[in-house]
Amino acid sequence: MSNVVAIVGRPNVGKSTLFNRLTQSRSAIVDEISGVTRDRHYGDVFWGDKSFTLIDTGGFTSGSDDVFEKDIVTQIDLAIDEADVLLFLVDVSAGITDLDASIAKRLRKIGKPLLLVVNKVDNASRTLDAAEFYNLGLGEIFQISSTNGSGTGDLLDAVFENLPKPKQDDFDNQEERLPRFTIVGRPNVGKSSLTNTLLGEDRAIVNPMAGTTRDSVDRHYKAYGFDFVLVDTAGMRKKTKVHEDLEFYSVMRSIKAIENADVCLLMIDAKQGMHAQDINILGLIHKNNKGVVVIVNKWDLIEKDHTTTDAFEKVIRKKAEPFTDFPIIFTSVITKQRIHRVLEEAVEVYQRRKAKIKTSVLNDELLDLFKATPPPIYKGKMVRIKYITQLSTVFPSFAIFCNLPQYVKDPYKRFVENRLRAKFDFSGVPVNIFFRKS
Repeated sequence: MSNVVAIVGRPNVGKSTLFNRLTQSRSAIVDEISGVTRDRHYGDVFWGDKSFTLIDTGGFTSGSDDVFEKDIVTQIDLAIDEADVLLFLVDVSAGITDLDASIAKRLRKIGKPLLLVVNKVDNASRTLDAAEFYNLGLGEIFQISSTNGSGTGDLLDAVFENLPKPKQDDFDNQEERLPRFTIVGRPNVGKSSLTNTLLGEDRAIVNPMAGTTRDSVDRHYKAYGFDFVLVDTAGMRKKTKVHEDLEFYSVMRSIKAIENADVCLLMIDAKQGMHAQDINILGLIHKNNKGVVVIVNKWDLIEKDHTTTDAFEKVIRKKAEPFTDFPIIFTSVITKQRIHRVLEEAVEVYQRRKAKIKTSVLNDELLDLFKATPPPIYKGKMVRIKYITQLSTVFPSFAIFCNLPQYVKDPYKRFVENRLRAKFDFSGVPVNIFFRKS
């Protein structure tokens, strides 16, 4: 990870808006309701030829009735510990509050570079009001408007002045793009618990209340020979059951996380079985041509005999038809049962998804099959297949050249896909077949 900067402050001062402004994204949820952000949220900031990792945090509170208050403060403390520079964000329209003063006292003891950022300074009168914040005793203040971006350039210049100077090794050892494994599923199936268990720390807030996770949050996992980005997402419910704006945006973030993933880890609850919404999520993964591993969590709570696993797996594959070629792993996050098997399978699916097969190998393996089992005659016309080749896409796609591609129907395409899967092992990976005129 590059140098790290964390935004801290009390709730509703504009931390997530500033995060989105600096990362030039909309990845953090912004709402007028305070306390929207709970977990740490990471993003990359680029300024000229320089960059750093920015962390958005939840708001510091004291004595509130928020059931997540203790968990949010823990997440903030972890972000502060991880950061090289801290941005203490305050709201000029509210002036110095008792909570601002308390936070300033707490941050002053940490001993890390600290920049006091006065937000919502979007007119001349507020420029004068901002001077009040010198009373916090934190030195120079930076006046910005995270909504329109004014003052953020000077702020970024100051951030880079306070960051540790990069070593030459940092430039010589640039990593390639890491695989992205995204955990998805309905609310409260154990996604954040799996994230915490794999990372060995409480990176995500876990609570029996459904909908605890709101943002999709990236974590870099590097241990036991694995090296990838792990993405925890908010639970996805049916559209008809989503009524609040916050949940709507959380689901949108989860959909975006699927679109950016290489492999999706679809987690389902063993006690509840495979729901229609699980099938919908699986369909979304397949539509976006992502690899998939199905994780059946809470398997320790199921009464089992020697047939239970096979029977459960058959039900899942039956409901998932026609795409049924994917690995299924039965786990318990609580007991850490087969947790690392999930990672091993995800890596294998990732490798299968980017596999390239030579045209000569494809034709040696499949042309005789096409001759022995050609497409059905249609309108008295016979389809003659000439050759097959793999397309240069990031997921397995194959072009089959023939004389009459318009006469090849979906059942034969599925037949070809099944033969490709049997010959070259594409378990967990969507395969696209295109018939083209030779």
